[in-house]
Amino acid sequence: MSALPLILTVFVACVVEAVEALTIVLAAGLTRQWRSTFQGMAVALVVLAVVVVVLGPTVTLLPLGVLRVVVGALLAIFGLQWLRKAVLRATGFKGLHDEAAAFEREVTAAREAGAVSRGLVTDWYAFTLSFKGVLLEGLEVVFIVLTFGANQKNVGAAVIGAAAAIVVVTAVGIAVRAPLAKVPENGMKFCVGIMLTSFGTFWGAEGAGVRWPGNDAALLVLVPAVGLLALGCVGWLRQVSVARAQAERAAA
Repeated sequence: MSALPLILTVFVACVVEAVEALTIVLAAGLTRQWRSTFQGMAVALVVLAVVVVVLGPTVTLLPLGVLRVVVGALLAIFGLQWLRKAVLRATGFKGLHDEAAAFEREVTAAREAGAVSRGLVTDWYAFTLSFKGVLLEGLEVVFIVLTFGANQKNVGAAVIGAAAAIVVVTAVGIAVRAPLAKVPENGMKFCVGIMLTSFGTFWGAEGAGVRWPGNDAALLVLVPAVGLLALGCVGWLRQVSVARAQAERAAA
């Protein structure tokens, strides 16, 4: 995979995580206190930087075959989880992720929380809310960067893709001072789930000794195949949903 497709793939995957982190940070800052919110975000970024410094060199030292098997398995598991939720949301078996509703829930909880100060932090609730949100979503960004970057021996390109996603989402968030509810997050998660599952399958099989026809060009077939399979699941589950609703109406 060349640098540009790697950057774009990581960018799209990290945009989703950045939007969710932004929602939490905005809820803490707009409702509570910006200083403590930024302190929590800063501490989380330091922790993430340490994780990258510690794990980055370790991952890249693994033999390429072992690396691809491990990375492939992790990406496939991660991608299938995203794809499963996206399919269930697309068929109504799981509620659509609503960033505006998530923002309102965080705001309501923040308003109801008491004011507690600890040391240099004047609003502990805002600090912990921002810290947890940025850390949890950031860990997924780190995972994506390290797995994609290490496997392609181009961590720098993966970092560029992730940094671009964070900068774009942050800039838009600062401009509108509101959660990015209009971002088609559910559709993006569906696409990202397809990509992670496809790349995980490709790299895992390659690490196990499979030789794909056309090498990297095989992804041009594998990605659409996974996408069609996912869409097939959506169609099937919609039929199940309709049949279930008809049976319930008949029973009533």
